[in-house]
Amino acid sequence: MRGARSTASVAASVSLSAALVLAGCSAGSDNVVDYAVDGTLITYNTNSVAGAASGGPQAFARVLTGFTYRGPDGQIVSDRDYGTVSVVGRAPLVLDYEINADAVYSDGKPITCDDMVLTWAAQSGRFPAFDAASSAGYRDIATVDCVPGQKKARVSFAPDRGVVDYGQLFGATSLMPSHVLADELDLGEGGVTAAIQTSDVGNLERIARAWNSSWELNPDTDTKRLPSSGPYKVDSVTEDGAVVLVANDKWWGAKPLASRVTVWARGADIQDRVNDGSFDVVDIATGSSGTLNLPAGYSRTDTPSAGIEQLIYAAQGPMAAQPARRALSLCTPRDTIARNAQVPVANARLSPTAEDALSAAESAGEAGQFTVADVDGARAALENRPLTVRIGYQSPNPRLAATVGAIAQACEPAGITVTEAAGEDVGPLSLRDNTIDVLIASTGGAPGSGSTGSAALDAYDLHTGNGNNLSGYSNERIDGIIDALAVTADPKELARLLAESGPILWADVPTLPLYRQQRTLLTSKRVTAVSSNPTRWGAGWNMDRWTLS
Repeated sequence: MRGARSTASVAASVSLSAALVLAGCSAGSDNVVDYAVDGTLITYNTNSVAGAASGGPQAFARVLTGFTYRGPDGQIVSDRDYGTVSVVGRAPLVLDYEINADAVYSDGKPITCDDMVLTWAAQSGRFPAFDAASSAGYRDIATVDCVPGQKKARVSFAPDRGVVDYGQLFGATSLMPSHVLADELDLGEGGVTAAIQTSDVGNLERIARAWNSSWELNPDTDTKRLPSSGPYKVDSVTEDGAVVLVANDKWWGAKPLASRVTVWARGADIQDRVNDGSFDVVDIATGSSGTLNLPAGYSRTDTPSAGIEQLIYAAQGPMAAQPARRALSLCTPRDTIARNAQVPVANARLSPTAEDALSAAESAGEAGQFTVADVDGARAALENRPLTVRIGYQSPNPRLAATVGAIAQACEPAGITVTEAAGEDVGPLSLRDNTIDVLIASTGGAPGSGSTGSAALDAYDLHTGNGNNLSGYSNERIDGIIDALAVTADPKELARLLAESGPILWADVPTLPLYRQQRTLLTSKRVTAVSSNPTRWGAGWNMDRWTLS
């Protein structure tokens, strides 16, 4: 979403609690909202490969707050309830962060710069034991100067690595409570920061393993391990995987208007739950629950997301070979698939906003040969050898089921046998575990939007070594282009870089973009202040302002 690249909006600091008018309700009222999201709710840590592609970002945007959040148009907005960011140097980029003096977790522990150090360590790529989804932006930070236990930090970027979208960093859902890991590992106060600052290899391995696994969600989860830094906190996890959020009595900002929000992982019963009025807000990919009928008392909004529905090819197995990827890409009827979704075909990988001139620069020319199914081209790419491919997606999803069916039908004459490998738990780790050969999903392997809101940072899902580079793609020139996009604001230079990337990516086809994922937001007319959002945080970006009339 190239329009969200500018971080000038960071300077236009808008406190979420001050920007929206309170409706006169309070968390003490019997004001309960049921909210259905795209993915499963498997972890509190939405920064891991699996967590970033889950429904967690939609659920926890107002549970784990940060210095910024993404507004309804995907724009970066400063959250002064959490703290402030000041630019103190441009060459190199140096930022001063200050956490609100009143900021405490729901367990009473103060929020400190130690959490920023953990976030940087986990997502910088310097410590590979962390299973982080992306190192975008954080990889360019040279140092995070933090005195353990304090509320100020100075973040210094490497020379010539002034990330344009720096407002994305240390934002909502990115900052995990480091003191939980310190307590779990018996490291003492400030122990996590000390281990990182001194490169204590042994303790860093322990911290990384705990960061990867300590925040799993299930009915037996001890919620004391899930302290909140926002208006809501986790109260419980139900037997069917829903997460119950309640007002955080330690929150220092404006109180949330609904006393309880239950977040439901998307299932097969959405239409029934809407019909009987038991869902108040539904935020899902259009078509993922079939043709939803809108009963009286609900409104519907369809909007484009910043994520791209795509085929993501596995790094091992039959799709590891370029001829196989090219063959399946050639026979995939992208025109038919996009037409069924009632959207244009998407051709860009590094700048995917369909209406953007920059995405046109990236996709000009080479993309055309992959629009209409080319059986002869696919057969030639395979040199008339047969190919069997397992295509997976998170089910139930009628739209993606139809997509697999269209690919199977179009590719069969080319000698390619497509088998469906859908399941409730299918996702990014399925590619890694070699249970599927192709994943159909949005950015980062998510069933929802998956996008950070920044095209430049989303592009890292094709950068060598990035966690959500699910295809294991590695190309030195593409790495250089992606790194340059992150620090470039000049439109002419951006267009030049993207134009250079197009022929390389269409030759290698690590992924095959299909269309820009559309979003459907169903809202009970009893609920106010709900609005869509094109990023992975979805409608949950302002859930503390929701209220039932």
